[in-house]
Amino acid sequence: MSLLPRKFYSHDTVIVAKELLGKKIVRKIGAQTISGIITETEAYRHSDDPASHAYRKKTERNKAMFEEVGKAYVYFTYGMYFCFNVVARNQKVEAGAVLIRAIQPEKGKEIMMKNRDKKNDKDLVNGPAKLTQAFAITKKHYGLDLTNNQELYITEGIQSGKIIASPRIGIKTALDKLWNFKMSLDT
Repeated sequence: MSLLPRKFYSHDTVIVAKELLGKKIVRKIGAQTISGIITETEAYRHSDDPASHAYRKKTERNKAMFEEVGKAYVYFTYGMYFCFNVVARNQKVEAGAVLIRAIQPEKGKEIMMKNRDKKNDKDLVNGPAKLTQAFAITKKHYGLDLTNNQELYITEGIQSGKIIASPRIGIKTALDKLWNFKMSLDT
């Protein structure tokens, strides 16, 4: 499978969030490879999105959202969890990123379980913090170029099924923006 090229991420953030559904995220840890199909995403933009980290201004934390598309934006939240985003936006928008919220495990499920210290795969990667724990994604991946990397990248996957749009999860503003996108692998 080929890596998604930079131009894939050079479109409206909301469109990229939908188009990432069905794509495959791959993480190599030493000689081991883990992967999964992206099943849930959320779009975050700039000046039209008060729920976005980039809404007010560029900071040390959010500067990746303003930089080159196709790079990782990893942030720490609630003082204990990392979240993994992909920088994506068209040239008309100053900042944007897509939060990868959930995947369907494909390869290396036992490694994911070990990384999460779980005995079974129930609720293994059905949330953004669970995903980063399972894939061992940390702040060291901040700014990583996902279009030409061998450690963490996104490839073509499967055709996405029916997409369900709803308000983003865990925010208190911009609830009118239906920028949480889910797909079922059963459809």
